[in-house]
Amino acid sequence: MQEFDIMIIGAGAAGLTAGLYTARAGMKVLLLEKAAPGGQMLLTEVVENFPGFPEGIKGQELAERFKNQALKSGLKIITQELKQILFDKSSNCYILKTEDKDYMACAIILACGAVPKRLGVPGEETLTGRGVSYCATCDGPLFRDQEIIVVGGGNAACEEASYLSKFVRKVTFVHRRDRLRADKVLQDRLKSDPKINFAWNSRVLEILGERIVKGVAIEDVKTAKISEIPCKGVFIFAGLKPNTDFLQAFVEIDEQGFILTDEGLQTSRKGIFACGDCRARSLRQIVTACSEGAEAAQAARNYIEELKGMSYA
Repeated sequence: MQEFDIMIIGAGAAGLTAGLYTARAGMKVLLLEKAAPGGQMLLTEVVENFPGFPEGIKGQELAERFKNQALKSGLKIITQELKQILFDKSSNCYILKTEDKDYMACAIILACGAVPKRLGVPGEETLTGRGVSYCATCDGPLFRDQEIIVVGGGNAACEEASYLSKFVRKVTFVHRRDRLRADKVLQDRLKSDPKINFAWNSRVLEILGERIVKGVAIEDVKTAKISEIPCKGVFIFAGLKPNTDFLQAFVEIDEQGFILTDEGLQTSRKGIFACGDCRARSLRQIVTACSEGAEAAQAARNYIEELKGMSYA
């Protein structure tokens, strides 16, 4: 069994930053990522609010820069999915189980991120990949000159609707309130776009179609009136679900599945820290994920030094 000072779970902005800081500090560290490094950055066409890029930068390019810098610092990244964490009393460390191998680490940084939340309406599951999408960057060009629906109300929904309008003939923005939650600059951009229309005070009841999307049934939340909107695609941006199922109550989480931590980013278990989109917090942005990744790295380093009575300075 390979032993490490620190194991990092997840290679999004938070995990890669934590890896950069721990590797540069001379820690023996390994990062596990079940898919491609980059996390939510890979699903974003253009990142416009990350400092240092006044003209914006493509999400995939930013993810590649994060990864390359972390690797250059000496971080090792392997593609494996973590299945379970166990506490080993004899060593006072943790055993991390994947499908192929077991690892041991005295500290863990959970940066396992989150995935787009589903609406849970009829037709959504069966038509996913057949007109239902959660990624404008991935699927937007497939709907060139078509009419589509965007569901949401936050920054992500507005950014993706603006991107989709480059390809499609018409975007109908469905939102259950009478105003958006997004930043004003994004709202203004949408409202000035002639291709974008709004269905205010509305919620999706059903996604219509057998083999492909044909439309959506929506309900006016004030009048209860039900109507149908024909479309070829439905893009859903209804928030995030944290990737914490594998923890199986190993650390304390809130009712939505987000990991609870103290001010030092330590979870309910000593030596296990959390950062980024999987952690319970009010703002989920790349810049805040980076900040938390750095904080978690420092906290984990301090924990290891105290545990082993040593210094990496």
